[in-house]
Amino acid sequence: MADSIALTHPMASPKQGGNRIYVLCEVVAFMGLAVASKALLSLVAWKYAGPISLIGLLGILTLYLHRIGFSWRDFGLTRLPDLKARLLILPQALLVFGGFAIAISSVLGLGQALGWTFMSEVPEGVMERWGAVEGNLPLYLMWLGIIWTSAAFGEEMFFRGYLVTRFTHGFSGTRLAPILAIVFAAAFFGFGHMYYQGLRGFITTGAIALVFGASFLLFKRNLWPIILVHGVIDTLTFTALFLGLE
Repeated sequence: MADSIALTHPMASPKQGGNRIYVLCEVVAFMGLAVASKALLSLVAWKYAGPISLIGLLGILTLYLHRIGFSWRDFGLTRLPDLKARLLILPQALLVFGGFAIAISSVLGLGQALGWTFMSEVPEGVMERWGAVEGNLPLYLMWLGIIWTSAAFGEEMFFRGYLVTRFTHGFSGTRLAPILAIVFAAAFFGFGHMYYQGLRGFITTGAIALVFGASFLLFKRNLWPIILVHGVIDTLTFTALFLGLE
């Protein structure tokens, strides 16, 4: 009976036989699917492999979660019941942005102190992927659409909402479960950006993911402030590219 409950309700109590192992295997499977689908799409649509594969992955994950009795509300897209809850998003978002700024300045400062010259250089893949945005209004608007769907919502739903939640449950046999969940999810987030940002991208986006993951748990698994910050930061970045300021 315990094993059947664990398989149909993987977020149930870890005391139910094999539940934590099941959850960790599930997470590894979806991480593998994310890597494989992006790699395959990179062969035909390198610039858009990340967004397309992530949207497809979320579609499959949504069906899977529904099958086992869960929705994205259980993974961070929480209902905001009243005006107070909605207004609270802004100060929470400001805290996330502050953490983001500290993370970026810290890794860049550390890179400079250690003599890592690559940390001060823009990776070739970044300009190859986004360089044509400058002065190109249709392309700029298209990327803004991708930012708010695949990046702000998509990445936060998968890397924070799903991975941090499931890793926390999978590691629930130890007191370090939340820390391990944040670190593992952050490492995978950084790895996911290496294909065009290189080692600098792994370090910087990994540091950002640590802040976002910690914020997710701090706000009791509420993704909305993090989605807002993610979208605004990327929007400002692409606006700077469009205006030729970067």
